[in-house]
Amino acid sequence: MLPSRKGILLIVAAALLWSSGGIGIKAVDDPALKVTFYRSLFAAVALMALFGPRVWGVRRWKSTPIFVTAIVSYGACLTTFVIATKWTTAANAIFLQYAGVIWVLLLSPIVIGEAMRARDAIAIAVAVAGMALFFVGRFEARGMAGNTMALVSSVFFAGLVLALRRENAAAESAITWGNVAVAAFLLPFVFDDLALSTQSFVILLLLGLFQIGLAYVCFVRGLKHVTATQASLTGMLEPVMNPVWVLLFLGERPSSFAIAGAAIVLAAIGWHTLKGTPASEMPAVD
Repeated sequence: MLPSRKGILLIVAAALLWSSGGIGIKAVDDPALKVTFYRSLFAAVALMALFGPRVWGVRRWKSTPIFVTAIVSYGACLTTFVIATKWTTAANAIFLQYAGVIWVLLLSPIVIGEAMRARDAIAIAVAVAGMALFFVGRFEARGMAGNTMALVSSVFFAGLVLALRRENAAAESAITWGNVAVAAFLLPFVFDDLALSTQSFVILLLLGLFQIGLAYVCFVRGLKHVTATQASLTGMLEPVMNPVWVLLFLGERPSSFAIAGAAIVLAAIGWHTLKGTPASEMPAVD
């Protein structure tokens, strides 16, 4: 298997795992910040156990500022997205957060030396247009503070992708400590309401282990073999798959606009992937 194909498959696996979050969160009645706290707490424990001393070592903390950027971006991305979802509609939040692929495209040449190509811009423009069809009749102008927070989340998403690509050798450690940071930051906000029902505990445990923990293991390993633009574009499978899970588990049929949008996003990802990036043009990762 070619390294780039392996990387793409790992990113696809991450996106599929991420997309299960919507159906999982719908199944619990707990507040959004509490959900985020427990997802990150369970993910942090799992990742600490999985990676062991190679994420605890002091050497990891003496890495470059990019390492710190990855931790901050990870925690801020998760937290600002939750806040955005509370302050505006879920449709607004997910659509605006995925503006992050545009920031990745624009900043990749500066941050990690990956050239901006016409096919990258075309694929992202087409995919964003396809995503817009998902939200016909659902995207609303209200909740401007939430919309702004979603755009802030998109910046942190881009920062996370670029930082993990720039310093991939420390990516596992950054993601692990990023989850620790999120749980620690949110603890004061949820401390008075830590109790969970058995159902919530099981669902949040599964979300932490798989939808966050395993997903990011796949993502950081996939980033070794693909460009940041390819990774962020392939990650757009997440919103594509959300309505699929809702259909399968809740019986809610997506609109014809959503089906058309999904087809366009998949076509853009497939076209960009098939065009490929020559191995000789792939920047080395640390």
